[in-house]
Amino acid sequence: MAHKHRPLEQQVVVITGASSGIGLATARAAAAHGAKLVLAARSAATLQDIARQLSQGACQAIAVPCDVGSRDDVQRVAAAAVAHFGRIDTWINDAGVSIYGRLDQVSDDDHRRLFETNFWGVVHGSLAALPHLRASGGALVNVGSEVSDAVIPLQGMYSASKHAVKGFTDALRVEIEELDKAPVTITLIQPTAVDTPYPQHARNYMDHEPRLPTPQIAPEKVAEAILKAAVEGGRDVRVGAMAVVNTMAFKVMPSVADKLAARQAGRQHYDEPPRHPEGTLYRPGGEGLVHGSGGARAS
Repeated sequence: MAHKHRPLEQQVVVITGASSGIGLATARAAAAHGAKLVLAARSAATLQDIARQLSQGACQAIAVPCDVGSRDDVQRVAAAAVAHFGRIDTWINDAGVSIYGRLDQVSDDDHRRLFETNFWGVVHGSLAALPHLRASGGALVNVGSEVSDAVIPLQGMYSASKHAVKGFTDALRVEIEELDKAPVTITLIQPTAVDTPYPQHARNYMDHEPRLPTPQIAPEKVAEAILKAAVEGGRDVRVGAMAVVNTMAFKVMPSVADKLAARQAGRQHYDEPPRHPEGTLYRPGGEGLVHGSGGARAS
């Protein structure tokens, strides 16, 4: 396929949620291609360290501390990118957090905070990026989930937020790509369960340490799909076989899919008490890890 956008080594790429997990894996992969990077996350010191490490090769990276729930913070990220590198070619909205708990047990404040990050963070990033992407003929890449179509119990509001991200992204694509015929591609990435610190970062209402159900895919595989979209565009991209199966099941056999989803309830925890039940819902994590700690207690 012919490139719709500049090759990665010529791009200025903004990544939110860049201090861990998929965001950090994407930053490392983009740096290996020689892209210029603008890294955004709440963990300021960790982010600075990552930017320094990535800038030792062909890549140039800057760190811009940011809470994506704040429109002003996100606008500052866009302004810093343009001030430092002159333009934005790809904007990747990756920042996200989850809550493990029954919908009727989680506080309204916690539910709203999750939406501030997962949904409004994507809205803020998309709207801050668009004027710059129109100018550069760039790519907007929003990280959704297989639960943008499916659901998982005990992470109900996370599922709702990812449904909302899909609705927003789809509507924005129609307005920008179809109505305006703008030279911008808008892609939704929908991974299955990914081996990142996501469960450890989640706010946890359960009596046990949370986990993601198996099988899980490597975050590097999601990073690869994100960076492909940065160059080639695309509409929606499911990453991992289970993402294809689960999204299809909810479309074709919704009643059966409900019963299969219910079986996931018991597969979302380890047989040990919670380690950090507060998670990173309200405060940054700062560990700077791509992969999750799995069943082994974090040292």
